[in-house]
Amino acid sequence: MTFDLESLPPSDRYKILASLVMPRPIAWVTTVDRNGKPNAAPYSFFNVFGANPPLVAFAPGNKAPDTPKDTAKNIRQTREFVIHLLDEPLGQVMVNTSATLPHGENELEINNIETIPSEKINVPRIADTPVALECTEHSTIEIGSNRLVLGIVHLVHVREGIMNEKGYLQEGTYFPIGRMSSPDWYTKTNDQFEIPRPD
Repeated sequence: MTFDLESLPPSDRYKILASLVMPRPIAWVTTVDRNGKPNAAPYSFFNVFGANPPLVAFAPGNKAPDTPKDTAKNIRQTREFVIHLLDEPLGQVMVNTSATLPHGENELEINNIETIPSEKINVPRIADTPVALECTEHSTIEIGSNRLVLGIVHLVHVREGIMNEKGYLQEGTYFPIGRMSSPDWYTKTNDQFEIPRPD
């Protein structure tokens, strides 16, 4: 079976690619607009892309043709955001924040999500997540109707007990969920295995 993506509409391209390229980590992103109103939304076109500088990227699509999502608008205004990684107990509330709401509606308030202040930026972070990355925008690249936000990570908050003093993950302490096939599938990560690298 072969799909010629050049002959398909973007919605079909998305469906095919998002169903095959998986599992994908989920960036649960908080931002604020220029008036300080917060926003939260999840994105699974996301990953970490370097350590010098510490670089992350995610792709907030458009709400409608030529209409950026609130996350992208807010980053354009303030150049700050927090990426949260989440585990299974937070899955449903994360999905709830993906609902399309009018601009300025507060997903955090609507879903009773507790936030705490960040330390280096003016965007609140979600209190219950196991990992939060305080970021500033390096740049945003627009290709067609795609938008790729590149961010520099300044501060990493990790739930107590997940990492040891050397900065290594403590096995059996952190099980983020991942995005699977479109539209509604996710995966657990509590069944992991090791494949040692060659010397």
